[in-house]
Amino acid sequence: MLSMNFLFDFSRNHCGVICAFLVPANLLFTLGTVSLAIQLRPLSQVYLSAIAATFFALTLLLHDFTWFSIGVVMPPTYILFTLACVCLSLNIWAIAHPASMKQLIKEFMLIGYKNIASLTHRTF
Repeated sequence: MLSMNFLFDFSRNHCGVICAFLVPANLLFTLGTVSLAIQLRPLSQVYLSAIAATFFALTLLLHDFTWFSIGVVMPPTYILFTLACVCLSLNIWAIAHPASMKQLIKEFMLIGYKNIASLTHRTF
């Protein structure tokens, strides 16, 4: 049986490789979940994507906790912790209420279109 010390040491010794995989995986899977939610795809597809994205977010959180457990308090630790929490929150939101997520993104896109139109002096 694996001891927790071995897993924690492995996590800290291979931090660069773990983060190089988990950060893009977190971002890509969360983006996939959000895009499925705003397209109002079937909930089974959103759930499947959210489960995968949540796995990577929780793995990144556990990796960060290994650093917090030995007292490493540095900006990258907090940045990765925040990234994992934001991705986890977006995945939960996509599952809980995809319609409100779609509405908010539509509003942001409308604001962006208006700003681009004002810069280019065109109307959409």
